[in-house]
Amino acid sequence: MNTPPEFWRTKTLAQMTPEEWESLCDGCGKCCLHKIAQPQGPALKTCVACHLLDSKSCRCKNYARRSEIVRNCVVITPENIESLTWLPNTCAYRLLAAGDDLPAWHPLISNDPESVHQAGISVRGRCISERNAGRLEDYVIP
Repeated sequence: MNTPPEFWRTKTLAQMTPEEWESLCDGCGKCCLHKIAQPQGPALKTCVACHLLDSKSCRCKNYARRSEIVRNCVVITPENIESLTWLPNTCAYRLLAAGDDLPAWHPLISNDPESVHQAGISVRGRCISERNAGRLEDYVIP
C-alpha cells in the first residue's frame, strides 16, 4: 500500500483515495451480519452473516462483485456513511465521520491485521452463515 502515514488524520473521508478508503476497513465483519428492520426504533442485530462472509478471516469471499451477488449488500461510501446508523460504533468509517480517531486495535494503528480479532471486536467465532441459520429472529443479539 502506498498511502501516506496517518492519512486518516489529515484527510476527510471524501478526500481519500480508493486505496486509503478501503484500508480503513478493520475486517471485523459486523457490517455483514443481518439486521432486522423495526417499524419504530433501531434495527435488531443478529449473529447471522451473509453467505459471502468468510467467518475465519471476516472478509468477503467475493468483495469485488458483492453488490451484484447479494442484492441488498450496502456499499459504504463517503456519501452514505452518515445515514448508516446500523454500523457498529467501532467502525472506522463511522468513527472518522464523527471526528473521532481510530482505536489502538485498528490494523492501521497496530500494523497487525489480527489485532481486531485479538481485541474481540470481530465476529470471528461468533457468527453463523445465513445458509446454516433458520429464522433471523432466533439469532438476535444485544
